[in-house]
Amino acid sequence: MEKLTTVEGKAYPFGMKNVDTDIVIPSHWLKTISRTGLGKGAFEVLRKEPGNVFDDPAYAGSPILIAGDNFGCGSSREHAAWALGDLGIKVVIAPSFSDIFSSNAF
Repeated sequence: MEKLTTVEGKAYPFGMKNVDTDIVIPSHWLKTISRTGLGKGAFEVLRKEPGNVFDDPAYAGSPILIAGDNFGCGSSREHAAWALGDLGIKVVIAPSFSDIFSSNAF
């Protein structure tokens, strides 16, 4: 793992509150112990909606996600943190995080 000191780039202006880990990565993606390939399933349900921020070319490859309160709540799936990383997100900025998600991310 590389040491993270500075992250620069565009940010996904997501803003959603109470983002459950089921939203970050649906359960059918949990059949792997590999950390690679999960980015394809990240926010899968939301990406089915037209005009979603994750498929907007203006934010493609953004290393930052700006979210609302209580990001990563719900089940304790460490795959959620892995999926964000595989999607290219290095930093999530939010007012608060679920304790378990926060631990898994670190």
